Amino acid sequence: MTTAVHLSSQLAVNVLDARSLLSAFGVLGVGVILFAETGLLIGFFLPGDSLLFTAGLLCTGTAGSGLKLSLGPLLVAAAVGALAGSQCGYLLGRRAGGTLLARSRSARLHEGAERAEELLERYGHAKAIVLARFVPVVRTVLNPMAGALRVPVRTFTVWQVTGGLVWSLGLTLAGYALGSSVPNVDRYLLPIVAVIVAVSLIPVASEVFRSRRAAKATADEAQEAQKAQEARG
Repeated sequence: MTTAVHLSSQLAVNVLDARSLLSAFGVLGVGVILFAETGLLIGFFLPGDSLLFTAGLLCTGTAGSGLKLSLGPLLVAAAVGALAGSQCGYLLGRRAGGTLLARSRSARLHEGAERAEELLERYGHAKAIVLARFVPVVRTVLNPMAGALRVPVRTFTVWQVTGGLVWSLGLTLAGYALGSSVPNVDRYLLPIVAVIVAVSLIPVASEVFRSRRAAKATADEAQEAQKAQEARG
């Protein structure tokens, strides 16, 4: 009877809610969910950022949910899921090219693919792979895109590991630190997660702004050069 109730609660889990996922699957589920989000195109909708932060928060036992996770195993599960997922996505991209993405009818997924390709072309492999970790959907599609575009295996692996560790461990430890220092922090969880998502977009937004400013400066210089040439002619 207990097993049936537990199975029923897992089947009723809300895959868009971090607490629901953690209550149903615990630490092991964190690794599986991050693997799906970063390695399989079908996982693009999963809440990676809020999952990591909430899991770290629950390690402090102050979230009032009755669920307490162990920090050590959580960090291992998060890192393994994030790194293995990205590597799997890359290998799928190398093998299948853009076929898997082309078959998808999700407008959000295709938009993420365009942003991922733009990151790779505009900022180079290393910076794009690291930045993509902090952008929902883009971190899902960049890995197979990198494989399909034949980014060197060594380059991809080094930078996806770097970005993956900073992202997975950083957000988890941020949740743990906040939960350890702020009483009743769970009351403000939704606004905090929203802030985290917004902050995670700052590096990409900064790069886009810098790139556009540089492109505008280049265009202005070219225009001035053309006017000077016309004046001499």
